[in-house]
Amino acid sequence: MLESLARDRVIVAIDCGRDRAIELADELKGHARWLKVGMTLYYAEGPSIVREFKERGFKVFLDLKFYDIPHQVRGAARSAALAGADLMSVHGMGSGAMLAACREGAEEAAEVTGSRPQLVAITVLTSMSQDSLTEIGIDSPIPVEADRLARLARENGIDGVVCSPQEAGAMRSVVGEDGLVVTPGVRPAGAALGDQTRVATPSSAFKAGSSHIVVGRPITGAENPVDAYEAIIAELCAMDD
Repeated sequence: MLESLARDRVIVAIDCGRDRAIELADELKGHARWLKVGMTLYYAEGPSIVREFKERGFKVFLDLKFYDIPHQVRGAARSAALAGADLMSVHGMGSGAMLAACREGAEEAAEVTGSRPQLVAITVLTSMSQDSLTEIGIDSPIPVEADRLARLARENGIDGVVCSPQEAGAMRSVVGEDGLVVTPGVRPAGAALGDQTRVATPSSAFKAGSSHIVVGRPITGAENPVDAYEAIIAELCAMDD
């Protein structure tokens, strides 16, 4: 994989307080191109943190996993898009009407900003096992449930999906060649799994069909985050060797 392409496809998850988030952003500036803002950081700082990252030249994946009645999701998507997010997430389980409303909200924001953020639907969280699904009343195997939600998302205007690397290949056939397949649960060889259960290494995730990978603690918790990030880029660049 070419180096520039690798940098465009690795998203660093920044799940911490503002001071550490800005510190990490400044360290990674010039290396990483994408940062992910999740609930922990966004709920503490609001839209301003997205703008601060954008001002530093980053693309931002705003991972709030919208899940509510369609009216609320439409408004939330519009507000989040106006903050400057380049990519946003919505729960696939929220119904076709909710997914369509998310797309509508993003399009309304585009009338102001000039561009619409891309949207990805959560299929099955990478922290969940088959037992976790059964616990909430879903008896389908994880791959079957992920496929069902991915198809629902695509039918309602969502650009792609979030899934574990284990479902990435199957998801690629659902979303098509140009659809997004964003995979959290990526861990370099030897890294701690944390609360993830369905994981893969960076190179294996891309070989399986991912368009983007999300890596958090293996980078942000490393003694030298830049070195940890660059090691992943080196792994990806060596894929075709």
